[in-house]
Amino acid sequence: MRIALIYALSVRGKKDERVTALARGMESMGHRVDQLDAWTEDGSRLPGYEYIVIYAESLSPISSKLAERLPKILSSASSLVGKKGAAFLRKGGLFSGKAMGNLMRAMEKEGMCVNWSDSIASPELAEAIGKRIGA
Repeated sequence: MRIALIYALSVRGKKDERVTALARGMESMGHRVDQLDAWTEDGSRLPGYEYIVIYAESLSPISSKLAERLPKILSSASSLVGKKGAAFLRKGGLFSGKAMGNLMRAMEKEGMCVNWSDSIASPELAEAIGKRIGA
C-alpha cells in the first residue's frame, strides 16, 4: 500500500525520531512510505496515496494549537474525500486531548475517514504502531 506520512512539527526543519520509527514499522510490513514535511510539501501529491498518516505536535506544551501549515497542506490537495487516514500526536502537553481533536477535525474537514488516532510516547511505540497500520 502507498502511504503518505506527513509530519507537522512545531519547528520548521525539525525531525522527530518517532517519525522515522513510524515509517520503519510500516515499511517492515511491505508498505511503500513517503515521508513528507508539512513545511515544505504543497499537498498536490496526496490524492495519489491510499492511506495518509499525519504525525503532529502542538506548538507548545501549554497549547492545543498545531502548525498552521497542516490545514493548508490538506486543503490544497485536490481531493481527499473518502481517503483513510491516521492521526498521531507526540505525547505530552497539558492540552494534548484538545490538540488531537484539532488534528482530527482538520483531517475530517477535507473528507478523510480517520480510523486510528493515538498519542505516541516513544520511538519503540511508534515502530510497533507502524507495524499495525494496514494490517
